Amino acid sequence: MDIIFSCYHGCHYGVKLDIDIKLDLELEKIFEVKNLHYSFLGKYPALCDVSFNVKSGERIVILGANGSGKSSLMNLLDGLVFPQKGEIRFMGRDISEKNLRDEKFNRYFRSRVGFVFQNSDVQLFSSTVWDEIAFGPLHLGLDIDEVKTRVKDISELLGIVKLWDRPPYQLSGGEKKKVAIASTIAVNPEVLLLDEPTNGLDPRSQAELVDFLQELYQMGKTIIISTHDLNIARMVSDRAIVLNEAHTVETEGPTRDILENTELLLKVNLIHEHIHCHDGEIHRHPHGHLGDHAHEHGRGHTHKHSHEH
Repeated sequence: MDIIFSCYHGCHYGVKLDIDIKLDLELEKIFEVKNLHYSFLGKYPALCDVSFNVKSGERIVILGANGSGKSSLMNLLDGLVFPQKGEIRFMGRDISEKNLRDEKFNRYFRSRVGFVFQNSDVQLFSSTVWDEIAFGPLHLGLDIDEVKTRVKDISELLGIVKLWDRPPYQLSGGEKKKVAIASTIAVNPEVLLLDEPTNGLDPRSQAELVDFLQELYQMGKTIIISTHDLNIARMVSDRAIVLNEAHTVETEGPTRDILENTELLLKVNLIHEHIHCHDGEIHRHPHGHLGDHAHEHGRGHTHKHSHEH
């Protein structure tokens, strides 16, 4: 595994493009999101006045309850849809419909930003798993021997060599997710966008994915993940951006600090209170996938305990 990652990092897989964009990865702003507004059909709000920056090499998690706008934000960052107001800039250039029509910029952007969809069925379309993983590198015009090497390395890393000859639609949910990740990683993007990446994965596959993301981070990849799974957020990110149910940024900061703020997590509906009566006392228990929870009692008493997951 070390040899594979060293090769991917050191060989700078990718295609040199003749485009006038300065690429300085030392604390460079990868994404700049300013006053972003997006709605469905122009009338159903998904994101309202969202602003934040992403620097090179960061591990960021987008946290929010279902319906808060996480997937919409990921689609906007990948240039699949465009905002009604505000702007998103990648390496100083607007991610706009006009700019993405430019072949050079589109090729530049698509070779550097990889997106793993929440629903793998949306992403997979080739007749076999091997073709699916090879599609991106072939589309970039890479030599066939290099394409074969990439498909082999990534497949061995994710344990899917045995699936090469199978049609993606015949795979289980977890297998589809691994193939979707492999096809994204095969083009060696500098930035990885992953929308709810652990959905459909069994516990072992989740742990393998976390280890894989740790390796990619050590390589210097910029990783942005959307999730409402607080355990995963703790393991794969250093900074959290929290969306509330009004579709705007509630707060952002170190992931550890965010996850220790029970009041905040309750407010944005990432954990909930379970209320019951015991020995004449009303007990309120915050519930969620966290390590430490405060329990508040009707007589004003509080204590904390630890859950192991």
